[in-house]
Amino acid sequence: MENNHQENETNHSKFKTVSNPGNYNAVYELEDKPKKKSNFGRNVVLPFFSGVVGCAVVLGTCFGVPTIRNQIMGTTNSDSSNTSNTQASGYVDQVSLSNYSDTAVYAANKILPSIVGIQIEYNVTSMFSIFGGNQSSTATATGSGIIISDDGYILTNNHVVSSSEAEAYYQVSEATKITVTLFNDEKQYDAKIIGTDEETDLAVIKIDATGLTKAEFADSDSIKVGEFAMAVGSPLGLQSTITCGVVSAVNREVTDSDGKTYTLIQTDAAINAGNSGGALVNSEGKVIGVNTLKLTGDDVEGMGFAIPINSTTDITSQLIEYSKVRRPYIGVTGMDLDAETAKKNHLVEGIYVKDVETFSAAEKGGIKIGDVIIKADGKNIKTMDELNEIKNSHSIGDEMTITINRDGEEKDLTLTLGEQP
Repeated sequence: MENNHQENETNHSKFKTVSNPGNYNAVYELEDKPKKKSNFGRNVVLPFFSGVVGCAVVLGTCFGVPTIRNQIMGTTNSDSSNTSNTQASGYVDQVSLSNYSDTAVYAANKILPSIVGIQIEYNVTSMFSIFGGNQSSTATATGSGIIISDDGYILTNNHVVSSSEAEAYYQVSEATKITVTLFNDEKQYDAKIIGTDEETDLAVIKIDATGLTKAEFADSDSIKVGEFAMAVGSPLGLQSTITCGVVSAVNREVTDSDGKTYTLIQTDAAINAGNSGGALVNSEGKVIGVNTLKLTGDDVEGMGFAIPINSTTDITSQLIEYSKVRRPYIGVTGMDLDAETAKKNHLVEGIYVKDVETFSAAEKGGIKIGDVIIKADGKNIKTMDELNEIKNSHSIGDEMTITINRDGEEKDLTLTLGEQP
């Protein structure tokens, strides 16, 4: 773009030097000599045609230079006709990015004081060692968080602060120490876990601080595909990092490596290790999502995902109040039956009940092992996911109607939902 700009100005300068109307008029006046009666063609016809040719040359030159042509024709860079003419003549219009830049600067300044870096320490125990016995060492990981209250509550991902896991050769403990770094002044605080929820991959931690700048939330249900999106966090431990893109999709169902399915916002704003728990914000610097995961692979680029912020508010409130999320509970272990499997086993499509938990709502309501659940609240269902979706729309203590098929006969059962242990 810079080279094109210089070339256009050079051509414009040549135009003023070579074909300036003032110079042309000066030449014309030199050719305008006193009339002689004896030579009509020389004194009248020749100057007339010279004037016509001269005008044609000047107009042709004018229309050959985009800026002058636009002034003569009264067109702007946004006109479709001008665009096609510009492309045909080999010129490229310059596009100002100042508005986009100003948007990014505003959004960054708005959200950065509300984002923190998180460092977690773990104990890693090796199950086998060439030196014999178990050996333990300390490991660290980084993530990000969003300040949600001025007195120190911070929203982040569950997998950032709760990484307890075991493999064949090692075991990772729960976080032994959590350190929070504020972006605006680089102050560090020890943090404690208030509550975690593995099902939604959300967690709340707290630091002993006041006067913090809490983030503003937008309505994530109203976002549109294509609108501005900025991811903010600490990728690879680099504090105060922003990346910009757009909202690539909404309500995108993504299944993680553990088989959990989430409904997320998709974005092409770069999300890297350490961005987890940070914010995805709109052009106003308001949070629309919690950065959570991205797709990786040789054929993957620019596919990151964030939990819609609207879906976090109830979870956050419960984590602060109860240190967990209180969910309704039926108490059955089921297996999805497709048409082929059901036919082979002389059953109907639905959810085959493999186990019923003692003292659960299912047992108290009359569900038995071997039943096939085919409806919930009168709605046909075929999978455990569909059953859980309807169940989660209720509260603890609500009644729920379950229709089962037992030995070829349908039966309606009423369950009083308990609390998930």
